[in-house]
Amino acid sequence: MAQVEFIEAMGDDDGARKAAALFRARYGNEPDGVWAAPGRVNLIGEHTDYNGGLCLPIALPHRTYVALAARDDTTARVVSDVAPETVVEADLDGLEAGGVDGWAAYPVGVAWALRRAGFEQVRGFDAAFASCVPLGSGLSSSAAMTCSTALALDDVHALGFGGDDAGRVTLIDAAISAENDMAGASTGGLDQNASMRCAEGRALRLDCRPGLGALENVKQEPFDLGCYGLELLVLDTRAPHQLNDGQYEARRTMCEQAAAILGVANLREVADAVNAADDPQQALADVLARLDDGTMRRRVRHVVTEIGRVDRFVDAFARGDMRQAGALFDASHDSLRDDYEVTVPELDTAVDVARAEGAYGARMTGGGFGGSIIALVDAGASERIAQAIADEFGRRGFRAPRALPAHAAAAAQRVH
Repeated sequence: MAQVEFIEAMGDDDGARKAAALFRARYGNEPDGVWAAPGRVNLIGEHTDYNGGLCLPIALPHRTYVALAARDDTTARVVSDVAPETVVEADLDGLEAGGVDGWAAYPVGVAWALRRAGFEQVRGFDAAFASCVPLGSGLSSSAAMTCSTALALDDVHALGFGGDDAGRVTLIDAAISAENDMAGASTGGLDQNASMRCAEGRALRLDCRPGLGALENVKQEPFDLGCYGLELLVLDTRAPHQLNDGQYEARRTMCEQAAAILGVANLREVADAVNAADDPQQALADVLARLDDGTMRRRVRHVVTEIGRVDRFVDAFARGDMRQAGALFDASHDSLRDDYEVTVPELDTAVDVARAEGAYGARMTGGGFGGSIIALVDAGASERIAQAIADEFGRRGFRAPRALPAHAAAAAQRVH
């Protein structure tokens, strides 16, 4: 069997150099600067963000770098190291939702969203991207692109939002709009908040309940694996990963329908009531009995139980109870597999092998339908477990997976 590949992070110096070199090669001049935004791993709290729930992401050391320069007109030109010979061009003037096709919709959509929000000083730009966030891996390569673009445009146009946590919410809104409205890929905001607001050595407890202010909806929780002799294995299954084919939107719509039937604004209200009950299991059963559709019952059960798992994981990790933390990982994946039905054979196989090889717990991360898993493992065990997964993939005829060394890294920032 072939040795499993580990994807190392570029590092800011290397990433800035690559993005700036591509910029000079395509546009013939110097960028105004280079900005970077990370991909993310969500530790727990999946498909809860658009239900007003809780999530717990960390930023990865793997980042997308953008070298960008402002223009005097409304033309936006973008190029990526994925196809370094192809420059995509769009005109922001008169641009409407869905007006840009392909990957360029993400960065161009950020400028469009800022202008639509009233920031008419945002003009055209030239941009070149270099990234080590694997595409289609469920690690938010799209959010890394939109957030790096948002931070760059904020800087070159002196909008003043990038310097503090509260201000970054405006840029996050533009990044979300770029994905939802221009690219047509549904997102609930977890990825963009993680990319813009995470901190080194911390997990971001993100509360997506509507009405909370920027300083109310996040809390930085310690996430130092080294102090417990652990590491986090991130493994990209390389199974086809696609969220804009209707599957994500169908689940989101069903959750909204369930909330309407239950007479609440969102399923977070149900989760809070269930988890505060004297007998949460019976309280959940009573809620589910009010829903006639079996599929809807399973979807609601996942969301309610998953929201409850987030703070239980935070508590278990804080007291060093890795058996409980791992069990919550396992319960999350099993719920996503059985109730939310967003896993695929590659994800389930990777999780099963990781558990069999001694992981404290393992689960899919991200939206599902492909993408990556994470596993809580003893320090030094990642390569052995990743190789065991790769060997099983080979026996089953799956594509060879690849792994990433992961720790809780810093949020988006200017790097040059």
